[in-house]
Amino acid sequence: MPLDETNNESYRWLRSVGNDWQFDIEDLHPKQITRLYKRFDTFDLDSDGRMDMDEILYWPDRMRQLVNATDEQVEKMRAACYTFFLNKGVDPEKGLLRDDWVEANRVFAEAERERERRGEPSLIGLLSDAYYDVLDDDGDGTVDVDELKTMMKAFDVPQEAAYTFFDKADIDKSGRLERNELVHLFRKFWMESYDPQWDGVYAYKY
Repeated sequence: MPLDETNNESYRWLRSVGNDWQFDIEDLHPKQITRLYKRFDTFDLDSDGRMDMDEILYWPDRMRQLVNATDEQVEKMRAACYTFFLNKGVDPEKGLLRDDWVEANRVFAEAERERERRGEPSLIGLLSDAYYDVLDDDGDGTVDVDELKTMMKAFDVPQEAAYTFFDKADIDKSGRLERNELVHLFRKFWMESYDPQWDGVYAYKY
């Protein structure tokens, strides 16, 4: 069944605010498509071609194992993951098929751009903040390379990617990452048009 406002949260929200954006696979660079499918396969823990919400909620539970996260922090991560991936097209009951993953990502990206135009909170920011609060081990409001390694490990990304990610994300070259720097790079890599300068962000895993 094609994705539209009847079965996808981002399409539904876009239509509710008068945005008629529609997905066109021709707008995507082949590397973006490959990158997105690789990410799907990371989340599809049982490799059945369907991403389920239970598989999504595995990741915040994994953070509990890696860091000294409180129950409150884990619940905040779980709530943020649920909202983020619901808007990325993961139905709580039916999940999201691999065949629909690329379109679901692109309509979510358009919804994020629309939220930015309207001055509304970013769901990327919501998810980033939930993890940032756990990663900021020393409570100084920033994240260093060692703390970033924990995030990479939590999401099954090679820890060496922490160095490439950090180098690209540290816009002001302060040696620490602020919240807006994490969100900025995440948006550039996953949401915007393909740009080869970001290819090595995750140590070429994606």
